Amino acid sequence: MSLSANEAATLKQASPAASPAGIIGLGAMGTPMARNMLKAGIAVVVYDRDASRMAALQAAGAECADSSAEVARRCTRSFCVVETAAQVEEVMFGAAGIAAGAAAGHHVACVSTIDRKIIRALAERAAPHGITFFDAAVSGSTEGAIAGTLAIFVGAHDTVAPMLGDCFTAIGKHVFYMGAAGRGIEIKLLCNMLAQVNTIAVAEALVMAKKAGLELETVIEAVKVSSGNSAAFEMRAPRMLRRDFTPGGTNDISFKDQELETAFAKELGVPVFMASVTQQIYQIARSMGLGKEDGSSVIKVYERFDDPI
Repeated sequence: MSLSANEAATLKQASPAASPAGIIGLGAMGTPMARNMLKAGIAVVVYDRDASRMAALQAAGAECADSSAEVARRCTRSFCVVETAAQVEEVMFGAAGIAAGAAAGHHVACVSTIDRKIIRALAERAAPHGITFFDAAVSGSTEGAIAGTLAIFVGAHDTVAPMLGDCFTAIGKHVFYMGAAGRGIEIKLLCNMLAQVNTIAVAEALVMAKKAGLELETVIEAVKVSSGNSAAFEMRAPRMLRRDFTPGGTNDISFKDQELETAFAKELGVPVFMASVTQQIYQIARSMGLGKEDGSSVIKVYERFDDPI
């Protein structure tokens, strides 16, 4: 279920705006999400193991906590924005986790891209504590997080909207309520698969254009208004040309997500040739020491066989 702008505005008015939102994990996604909530007038309580990240947001108006449990004590709704399943479990059920501090009725939106089966298991484990735990997978990369234009795939019914609708409106442009825990992750995996496969095609096309002697700036402008255009092309091609490999989404994260994508496909009995082949390109990039660079750095794999663009 997707919400119109009017419906989103209505939900924003109905949301418990007086209640602060907790943000646990202040990396490339969590920090801009927190900033956009602050800009929207939502009080934010943050926690990250890196004190410097908290200090930067405190300067922007956020309150800081000393643990995930403390975030839960001071909020009725929290966002978990960490990287791995082990980290999500620690945030939820560690000694200083959300479950140790949350009162019944607390809602936790997990933004992390992890196995959907783990999401469902954590949701079941949270329920006896009176905690509603679900996935709120996002698409749009760091750029979308900064701009507040993310697509949000919520693994819950829209009954959670009154609790979190104002936060979703602050960080995203489109919200889809998928009805059940893990369903948001499933859509995210499909989106990631399409973007990753396309990113490899972008790298191949630009190396071909360079070797053909084409003017790359013109190639990029031409593709943007042609049938070859895509969100991945618009995001990755300029980065490749500028040699800007500052991490938005890293090759390590892409490879981790591809493991989830191919496992999902195997469970469904669906062959995914392109996802499997392109995963090996990301693996080569990682073996070249590019794991922490932006996904656009996969072009360096092809440049091994030709001159850099």
